[in-house]
Amino acid sequence: MLLGLTSYFFKARCSVLVWAWSKVLVGANVNQDLWVFGYGSLMWRPGFDFEEQHLAYVKGYHRSLCVFSHVHRGTPDRPGIVLGLDRGGSCRGVAFRISAMRRFMTLEYLRAREQVTAVYRETFLTATLDHGEKVACAAYIVDRKHPQYAGRLPEAELARLVLQGQGISGKNTDYVRATNQHLLAVGVKDPVLTRLSNLLSASALGHVSVP
Repeated sequence: MLLGLTSYFFKARCSVLVWAWSKVLVGANVNQDLWVFGYGSLMWRPGFDFEEQHLAYVKGYHRSLCVFSHVHRGTPDRPGIVLGLDRGGSCRGVAFRISAMRRFMTLEYLRAREQVTAVYRETFLTATLDHGEKVACAAYIVDRKHPQYAGRLPEAELARLVLQGQGISGKNTDYVRATNQHLLAVGVKDPVLTRLSNLLSASALGHVSVP
């Protein structure tokens, strides 16, 4: 009985702390709409309901294949490689507006998806929308101190990791191709993703071998 009560109060305390942290991070007024910045798979597979979306860019961070994937597109034994927002430069992506009534459930979903191994840090960035408006967006940036931070790898190593990677969200090759296709469709060219996609296509046709 005592153990049950202890467990109950521990869970209740955790819920309160999560609610309080959410309130601090995304603004004191929990009745406001939430903006989320997507730069990778969130652009083409957000997984949450939203009211509108806009092309947007943020300063101070750039898109990079710099995260070893141990869950979604790989495993600890055979890691894949996925995108992170790494410091420096700027990044074009998509900003989603979520209604206030879905704010908390969206954050819960994003934390479960993006922070499963804590390699991404939840933060708040200013994004400029395609029509010039500036909005504060929840975003997930890479933690450079985390063991899964890969830094800047040679493209041959990126290709090897992409080819071997497969996790609970599917093949790493599908992730790279889908992200590159979506970026091109909205007028954004990422040279590394484009070269990797072309290399993967040529490899699938047997025209080149990837180490």
